[in-house]
Amino acid sequence: MSKIAIIGTGTWGIALANMLSEKHCVKAWSAIPEEIEYIQKNHRHPKLKDAVISSSIQLSCDLSDTLDDVEIIVMAVPSIFVRETTRKIIPYLKPEHIIVDVAKGMEAQTLMTMSEIIYSEIQNQMDFEYGHIVALSGPTHAEEVSIGLPSTIVSASVDELIAQKVQDIFTSSFMRVYTNKDIKGVEVCGSMKNIIALAAGISHGLGYGDNAIAALVTRGIHEISRLGIAMGCSIHTFYGLAGLGDLVVTCTSQNSRNNQCGTYIGQGYEVNEAIKKVGMVVEGINALDAADLLSARYHVELPIIRAVYDVVKFGLEPQLSVQRLFQRKSKSEIPFSILELVHENREMKNQRGVKMKRVITYGTFDLLHYGHINLLRRAKALGDYLIVALSTDEFVKLQKHKECYFSYAERKSLLEAMRYVDLVIPEENWDQKKEDCQQYHIDVFVMGDDWEGQFDYLRDQGVEVVYLPRTPEISTSRIKKDLHE
Repeated sequence: MSKIAIIGTGTWGIALANMLSEKHCVKAWSAIPEEIEYIQKNHRHPKLKDAVISSSIQLSCDLSDTLDDVEIIVMAVPSIFVRETTRKIIPYLKPEHIIVDVAKGMEAQTLMTMSEIIYSEIQNQMDFEYGHIVALSGPTHAEEVSIGLPSTIVSASVDELIAQKVQDIFTSSFMRVYTNKDIKGVEVCGSMKNIIALAAGISHGLGYGDNAIAALVTRGIHEISRLGIAMGCSIHTFYGLAGLGDLVVTCTSQNSRNNQCGTYIGQGYEVNEAIKKVGMVVEGINALDAADLLSARYHVELPIIRAVYDVVKFGLEPQLSVQRLFQRKSKSEIPFSILELVHENREMKNQRGVKMKRVITYGTFDLLHYGHINLLRRAKALGDYLIVALSTDEFVKLQKHKECYFSYAERKSLLEAMRYVDLVIPEENWDQKKEDCQQYHIDVFVMGDDWEGQFDYLRDQGVEVVYLPRTPEISTSRIKKDLHE
């Protein structure tokens, strides 16, 4: 049995308190005495009509009493109050505490996630490990969790052991918890999906049907994932529970306050009127400024999110925002041609064999020179089939922070013309290597020796990891420098 403090007695805080109280000692704090009095008197929450609140939960307005002798602190306040509330708990905080944040949002002034806000405030006052902060997020409406309906959620932390500890504590007969080390990705999902849910609500308010909702969910997760990848997050997070899972439930459920608010806006209500009718914090509204700034900072186009921004911030008529979305330039859904896709699949099918030894390497390969050729020749010598994962233009610019002379398509053509290279695939993020090794049945992973030790983890899945010495007298950076001089 663990001792847990819930900071905030809104619907989500109380739903979690109710769930956790089945196996653990739970205290709950609110800054609003009337809220505490109502729950104590009625064993109900005014916004959770179907849930009976456990009498074992210790309710209080005294923060020192609530935080006394607890192991886990759950931050369940709206995102706009996370910084202020963190300052309040610091006097009672210990280095061994674990802080679980369940608020979903980003701060427009700093573009920090909730975990980053919490950590920055604590670090100003005391030493505290960032790994002791966990983001708990997923497709979990308080209305369902509070009455024990089956749900799933993600425990995310840079410290895997801490994430697993929270996983164990929050797992119940109806709550299944998964872990994820990509805490930033989980938090980006939790924040940005609320804006897409506003769009889904606006669509519903305008009288549009299921086709429009399906399009918003599909293209919405595409927008969010492109932004997240540019920010250094893992693509897998966006197609998991904290990403696609949470987006689906938020865009389709009547329990979603973002969906409700969007519906009122689509029906013609002013934004402030819509928020008032919902009667609770609408996190999607709060996330809009941060989303707009992130779009500009990372040079990632977010057309759906921008459309919602224009409706909410500038009063653009929702119908006109839809027209603008449909008038955008036509484009392909995939970043390469069908002919290329067919060719690559056919090559893999034809070359795949039981005795074939497959090798993979990664790089930008701009201004292809004999150093590159030496690396590829030696890599091919380690097996029978060489795959080159070539960094895309977007990846090079936004995550490697470099500029290429040749485009991805041009660099790809150059590599494909070499007799050592059998297949070229796109490298779109730092974290795809493990999946690539599984998908392409890789036997040997090769990189230059300046990456020594950084990919040893691939050995755990049976891949041989080799670091080859680079050709010392040549590099793309040196060529560019010499040409510039």
